[in-house]
Amino acid sequence: MASLNSHAKNLRNAAVALLSPLPSIFFYLSFLRRCSAAEADSLSPLWSWCHHHPLLLANLLFFLNVNLLFWILGLLQSSHWLMDLYWTVIPVMLVHFFANHPSSESDGWRSRTVILLTWVWFVRLNHSYFRREKWQWGAREDWRLNDMRFQYGHNWWWISFFAVYLSQQVFLMGVCFPFYIIHSKDEQYNAWDAVAAVMCSAGVAIAYFSDTQLHDFTVRNERLKQQGEAPMAVLEEGLWRYSRHPNYVGEQLWWWGLVAFAWNLGGGWWCCGGAIINSLVLAYVTKLVEERMLKQEYRAESYVKYQKTTSVWVPWFKTSLEGKEKET
Repeated sequence: MASLNSHAKNLRNAAVALLSPLPSIFFYLSFLRRCSAAEADSLSPLWSWCHHHPLLLANLLFFLNVNLLFWILGLLQSSHWLMDLYWTVIPVMLVHFFANHPSSESDGWRSRTVILLTWVWFVRLNHSYFRREKWQWGAREDWRLNDMRFQYGHNWWWISFFAVYLSQQVFLMGVCFPFYIIHSKDEQYNAWDAVAAVMCSAGVAIAYFSDTQLHDFTVRNERLKQQGEAPMAVLEEGLWRYSRHPNYVGEQLWWWGLVAFAWNLGGGWWCCGGAIINSLVLAYVTKLVEERMLKQEYRAESYVKYQKTTSVWVPWFKTSLEGKEKET
């Protein structure tokens, strides 16, 4: 019976996830159809506004479909898992939104490169997400949201709108702003674009290998617990030997690679805002993760040593623990 209930819940959540973005998708496809069938000057006021304000339109659809609809679904399900999943989907939707908008201007090679890289990033991150969730849809809510739910108690229902959704709109639209810049200027693909593509590719590769190593470590520990043996306290193999958070390094490299594409087109400091905010948020998340690790008794002592010998973000060779102890 429990297995059947779990299967039914999984199917229900999958249906919710697949159907929830359809309002904005249908609206945008209707807009594209109207634009292809008429001149820009002959469009109705609604379609004309959509034609001349792609960035505002993207934000409006985000607010109505994600902030409002996803929030209501989260309240009905008592879980905001949907936003965690769509964090990987929305950038793919946005890059296609800007690439196909009637006002789009871009170099074909640059646009195709960025779209391809975004899909590779999406597949990598989505694979990591479902592998972590044991291939279940909405099995659990992000632990940080659980902590906030406990912290804010009965006020969480309305605070969640700002903390989970509205803040994510500012965040995601910020980090995806380079997509808009890339599809607003038609300048020839050059060497700087190649550098940006290498940055993005390296970021995805680093994040993939570090997440895979972390997943293997977690699976190995679960197996040890089942056998009644003590789990390993700290992962210090592979990329994790040189950085305490190599997966975050990969994500950072990905987003700053997108900034490099936009900077090359004269995007200026505006295109950096989202990546800067992302870096600051990840710095804060790093602090939360490490505090959480230190609260686990079986790994606290080992993790303190790990902190003293291993770089927090930028991969580097280990520091001698003896040298650290002499300094203190």
